[in-house]
Amino acid sequence: MEPLRIANCSGFYGDRRSAPRELLEGGGIDVLTGDYLAELTMLILWRSRSRDPALGYATSFLAQMEECLGLAMDSGVKVVANAGGLNPAGLAAELRALAGRLGLPARVAHVEGDDLLGRLDDLRLRGERLANTDTGEPLAAAGVTPVTANAYLGAWGIVAALDAGADVVVCGRVTDASLVVGPTAWHFGWAADDWDRLAGAVVAGHVLECGTQATGGNYAFLHELPDARLPGFPIAEVMADGSAVVTKHPGTGGLVSVGTVTAQLLYEIAGPAYENPDVIARFDTVTVEAVGPDRVLLNGTRGEPAPDRLKVAVNYLGGFRNSMSFVLTGLDVQAKAAMAETALFERLGGRERFQTAEARVVGRPAEDPASAEEAVAELRVTVKDPDPAKVGRAFSNAAIELALATYPGCYTTTPPGEATPYGVFWPTLVPADLVEQVVVLDDGRRLPITASPPGGVPRPPVGERSRRADSGASVVHSPQSGGGAAVVHSSESGGGAAVVHSLQTDNGAAVVHSPQIGGPTARVPLGRVFGARSGDKGGTANVGVWARSGEAYGFLAGFLTVGRFRQLVPEARDLEVRRHELPNLLALNFVVVGLLGEGVSSSTRIDPQAKGLGEWLRARVVDLPAALLQQGD
Repeated sequence: MEPLRIANCSGFYGDRRSAPRELLEGGGIDVLTGDYLAELTMLILWRSRSRDPALGYATSFLAQMEECLGLAMDSGVKVVANAGGLNPAGLAAELRALAGRLGLPARVAHVEGDDLLGRLDDLRLRGERLANTDTGEPLAAAGVTPVTANAYLGAWGIVAALDAGADVVVCGRVTDASLVVGPTAWHFGWAADDWDRLAGAVVAGHVLECGTQATGGNYAFLHELPDARLPGFPIAEVMADGSAVVTKHPGTGGLVSVGTVTAQLLYEIAGPAYENPDVIARFDTVTVEAVGPDRVLLNGTRGEPAPDRLKVAVNYLGGFRNSMSFVLTGLDVQAKAAMAETALFERLGGRERFQTAEARVVGRPAEDPASAEEAVAELRVTVKDPDPAKVGRAFSNAAIELALATYPGCYTTTPPGEATPYGVFWPTLVPADLVEQVVVLDDGRRLPITASPPGGVPRPPVGERSRRADSGASVVHSPQSGGGAAVVHSSESGGGAAVVHSLQTDNGAAVVHSPQIGGPTARVPLGRVFGARSGDKGGTANVGVWARSGEAYGFLAGFLTVGRFRQLVPEARDLEVRRHELPNLLALNFVVVGLLGEGVSSSTRIDPQAKGLGEWLRARVVDLPAALLQQGD
């Protein structure tokens, strides 16, 4: 069968408005998807629905469809999006009304059942603790009142909607990859236990879900990009066996390469077993191979039976917050910051008046600064409290009052303002069979969806792991790469020793990559050789680091241990850090539990979503073999 060409026009709520039209006018696609939801987005949509109960969905999608629904219908393109947010029924109704005004015979269906807010008490009565997956604390013990609670649904509701003839499928909180898995499973007629095929579609969906991050956006190696134009949006040509070619429309900006696709594969994941509601995709089995200009093949993905529990994203209001920033210019930055901080909290009656109070110096002046911009740092003070009066004007006015009474050169970059509410993200799990997924068709019919069958005996990972009893070292053998060369690497043993074994490839050549590379070294930024991409999942951050050759990966696997990661990222020193190896991608993934506190809305870090964490790591200066620097250039 011909591949199904799926294009994704959105990586977040607020992405490029013109993207659907660009993709439809570019032609040659069968399905247009849009990913609009993140943990923070659910809070944003809750606030919009609080002001107007008819809202709660991504209004930008409705505006985009007003411009493009006719073009999609004329082209026979199906549209599948999770823009329904907290109100998929409301968005579906608006789309039907829009189609009527435009004179289009569009059939709109929506998927519901993800909203568990009204069922939390019932779930607790059934014995579900709704424990926080990061901390283990039961939800009831937190003493909070959730404002949203949404299970991450899978693809079979989308399949049923398309099978019933829908032209547009509106979803609420389905997994991002389900937007690709659903149309693909429908088109090829896959069964619920076609684990490898489903896993391949999950991988393709994961690459597409963040839009232009797969086509050169936010890419570590800027010099590889052909020009400075905005990247074109990604397209996956998914085949009947679940393999896929990632590409983009000819003539659009950006780049599709092994590097850009690898970067996106590492984005916001944890270990090699990537759980989706319908299948567990083994990311340690994926091969990534360039098969032409701006064409990268994803192949070989193995799948395991679906998990028996679904992730649920709960949000509750944590209180109110406010921030003020003082500019520190020139000399004695730390002394000036201490002076301002002390004066501010004395004026406010002490730090203990607030639930939390944090002060951080951001940046540092250059030595002998040649401009005013080079001469400054900032003191950023953030307070949080359940009482908005404490952290509102009382706080920000007190900061402004210091302008003529504290350190030399004092001024602020923030005007006095009121407190703003913040949310707290609470990740948890519920049994899949307790979530009632339903498809609602345009004629009002409701189709209950049976979840994919969980259980069975999972396949062992393709990368077999064995342990040496004498040293405790673990040795990992990777699957073959797309070019037939086998990459062999080792992980750190308890004593820090590395064990490297060779492996025969099909053509008889033995390839051995050791972390010990001889010759001279140089102190340079880690990013001279290695790429990275980082992101957030609630209060947890991940950093994927990848190499561009087997030799470089062999060094990376032995060099970048958990201990060294903590040295390079001091914020992680007292946190749990999990290190996962993905030799098939020449990559390591680090998961830092708790780095972002209670989630992006609550976090007081300068980078609350850890978007820049990977680039910070790449900027750290380390000793690298000179031989690798030549490869990096």
